[in-house]
Amino acid sequence: MEKKFAELKKKLSEVSAINSAAAVLSWDQQVYMPSGGAEARAASTSALEELAHVKFTSDETGALIEGAYSWAQSLGEDSFEASYLRAAKRDYDKIKKLPSEFVGEFSRTVSAGIEAWTKARANSDFKAFAPHLQKILDLNLRKAEYLGYKASPYDALLDLYEPGATKAMLEPVFKKLADGLKPIIKEINARAGSVSNDIVKGDFDEDAQLALANEIVAALGYDLSRGRQDRSAHPFTTDFSVNDVRITTRTHRDYLPACVYGSIHECGHALYGQGTPQNFDFTPLAGGASLGMHESQSRFWENVVGRSLPFCRWLLPSLRKHFPGKFDKVNAEELFVAVNRSAPSLIRVESDEVNYNLHIMLRFEIETALLEGRLKVSDAPAFWNAKMQEYFGIKPAKDSEGILQDIHWAYGMIGYFPTYSLGNLISAQIAEKLTKDVPGWKELPERGEFAPILGWLRKHIHSQGRKYLPEQLLKRELGEGIRVEPFLDYIKSKYSRIYGF
Repeated sequence: MEKKFAELKKKLSEVSAINSAAAVLSWDQQVYMPSGGAEARAASTSALEELAHVKFTSDETGALIEGAYSWAQSLGEDSFEASYLRAAKRDYDKIKKLPSEFVGEFSRTVSAGIEAWTKARANSDFKAFAPHLQKILDLNLRKAEYLGYKASPYDALLDLYEPGATKAMLEPVFKKLADGLKPIIKEINARAGSVSNDIVKGDFDEDAQLALANEIVAALGYDLSRGRQDRSAHPFTTDFSVNDVRITTRTHRDYLPACVYGSIHECGHALYGQGTPQNFDFTPLAGGASLGMHESQSRFWENVVGRSLPFCRWLLPSLRKHFPGKFDKVNAEELFVAVNRSAPSLIRVESDEVNYNLHIMLRFEIETALLEGRLKVSDAPAFWNAKMQEYFGIKPAKDSEGILQDIHWAYGMIGYFPTYSLGNLISAQIAEKLTKDVPGWKELPERGEFAPILGWLRKHIHSQGRKYLPEQLLKRELGEGIRVEPFLDYIKSKYSRIYGF
């Protein structure tokens, strides 16, 4: 049986290598590729993804998984072999349902969609992107049909990113979250003029921003010998392997936090990727338990750590070094208040912690309405704008500030957005557990001592890779499933101090 397992490992390693090559092409498309290369890139990426799909879903692969499964489980639930086979079987049973030609068609459509979105966003022209979004929506509906679902097509797509989650599960979580945030938002809005973030606005050299961002992520533990940071229209993280995990950020010359906190956010994802055990590389165990668990890492570092007062005390000398004269008269408390200013924002990635989840709820409503036929693509911008008015009391003046701001739909990723809110919730639960396991951890960032924090995450989250489903991992390592209360307590405690309520 060991021989069959070795054969399966070799086969799936080849599939992972092909997927890694496709990921390199996708990364390059967003970072360096000239726009004229879009058509050829679509063909190359599609060919690789279809090849990987054919190899993975072959009857031979299925037979190897089936033949070794019982043997592997007999070695113990936590053994490498048992975990490997569980993850491989989960993936195989799901992906086998998608025809290879469909995978190729989806990849080509998405590749063209990314280029169309990039241009449409630059020109703030939703109509130019709408036909691509319609194709992507139609393909996602077909994908949901292939995968199967009981209540809503959204369930099939959501499960790709957050295994086990459903629309019915999310709705009460979102309601409880919204109900808890509304009174906090009301108190903040009543004191809107009491907090300023002017000190992080101005004229900040963009190369200096990137240099600062590289220093920060390296200090947090991001290994730049196994990764790199570049600029892109929308920050993202890509794992080519455990030893090649890349991040991107974006710079706004007039607003420093976009780069600083965009980098810290992506660094959180990258730390998860680089923390995967070496023997998981190019296996079904590589990667995170779910996108929600992945997002918990990025939001934990970006907000719980990065926007804390101790971190601001550590960060201030670096700001003074990279931007001479701009922060000489600023103290850490002022920086802490500025980077945590709460106000309705048109842009999700620039939204504060208090309002951020409302952006996710807006997208959740649009996605489910589109998939369930209650909303047409042509009417989506108006729906978006109406929801922005309802949730935030503001309305986008142009599509680039509204429905075109995120690249996810161009990527074909419908059902992904809720993982951001789940990540926020888990990040607060992690902070709560850390307080029990590592007393005094909140003060460590002031001294630049991030290793104990990263070490806890490596032991309890990163080292587990995809061994367990997200709910299983949470219960094993945190002793509980998803809870809203720790996040609401964290937000209320932090912002009542800043705004005095």
